[in-house]
Amino acid sequence: MKYAALIAATVALFSTTAALAQNADDMATLGAMHSTHKMAEIPLVPQTGPKADAIRKTLKSIKLPAGFHISLYALVPDARHIAVGPQGVVTFVSTRKTKVWAVTDRAKSGTADEVKQFAPTLGDLNIPDGVCFSRDGFLYVTQQNAVTEFPAAEFFYESPDVVPSPVVKAGDLIPKSEESYNHTSRACTVGPDNKLYLTLGQPYNVPPKDKMDMYNKIGISGIIRMNRDGSEREVYARGVRNSVGLAFNPKDKTLWFTDNQVDGMGDDIPAGELNHATKLGQNFGFPWYGGGKTRTVDYKDETPPADVVFPEVEMAAHAADLGMSFYTGKMFPAKYQGAIFSAQHGSWNRTDPVGARVMVTTLKADGTADRTEPFAEGWLNADGEYLGRPVDVQQLRDGSLLVADDFAGALYRITYTGK
Repeated sequence: MKYAALIAATVALFSTTAALAQNADDMATLGAMHSTHKMAEIPLVPQTGPKADAIRKTLKSIKLPAGFHISLYALVPDARHIAVGPQGVVTFVSTRKTKVWAVTDRAKSGTADEVKQFAPTLGDLNIPDGVCFSRDGFLYVTQQNAVTEFPAAEFFYESPDVVPSPVVKAGDLIPKSEESYNHTSRACTVGPDNKLYLTLGQPYNVPPKDKMDMYNKIGISGIIRMNRDGSEREVYARGVRNSVGLAFNPKDKTLWFTDNQVDGMGDDIPAGELNHATKLGQNFGFPWYGGGKTRTVDYKDETPPADVVFPEVEMAAHAADLGMSFYTGKMFPAKYQGAIFSAQHGSWNRTDPVGARVMVTTLKADGTADRTEPFAEGWLNADGEYLGRPVDVQQLRDGSLLVADDFAGALYRITYTGK
């Protein structure tokens, strides 16, 4: 059995190495503006059938404030983070597996009529969980250990061959020694300074002390920023355990981000976090604090930094706060304009499950958090069973909201009619 396992592991290693080499060859071919000639047409994801019917049935039980409605926008396998194209042509949806999807509503009917893989001739990507756009139409895809730029993605997505431009080469985002199956998501956004911001989770529940100097230098357990060509990389924020969502407030240009906190401390501690970064170099308390002001066992005898920034909002413990965005549309009532919508993926280590909902946080006139409450809920039923697990919330150009659900493999659309 040991020899069989060793042979299987060796075969898997060679297969992975060969795939990476082929991927690099294809990137070089496409970068030179040549076709790979691998695919004539991209297969579409079917949008009808029993799965779509079952999801629509689930959506009937989702609770929303009066006047709001939720509908199935698209079936998107393993749907994670959402990047809405600035031209309104196509929406890109990431996965935590190997693909990025292009989702199109050509008729502007409020329901997507086409879902297909983006840039399929590049082959399998390595956990392409982060997707974000620059205002001038460049799509950024963050993998576990690489960042790639796709110019004019909204207009070239029709072809299987799409030109990729490496921003951070494979293997250069974090040291290979810190690659892990745990906390692999790299959420991204392009800031008002036209720089690329990325979250870098770390492999541990609570990291060992001998790793912290390296992590602080690289930006692991933090948020980094760089020019869009990958130059001038710097650590923007430290003390962040595992952020999987970030966005800039368009009013005051400050950065907000969610953070998932330490597991195994009980059902009700520590709190999940919605944080507010107002300048370069702030420390948000991890690993001295496990969430909110709850100290971790591992670092309870260590003196935390004197200038720790505590969260603006303490969320329910272990609800897994992920993607977030600021609402800038006009469709929703005034109460929601300028508010933060965020997704709670749902707990895995609570005896009493919580989450699987969309939250809304309104802000005060001074830009700080005011009130946080559930906005859309019901994917976690009374029996503690998950019917869906929201990951991200992003706005379409008409002011409606898209919600990604990786458990159901779907995008939902929330609208307001007042009826």
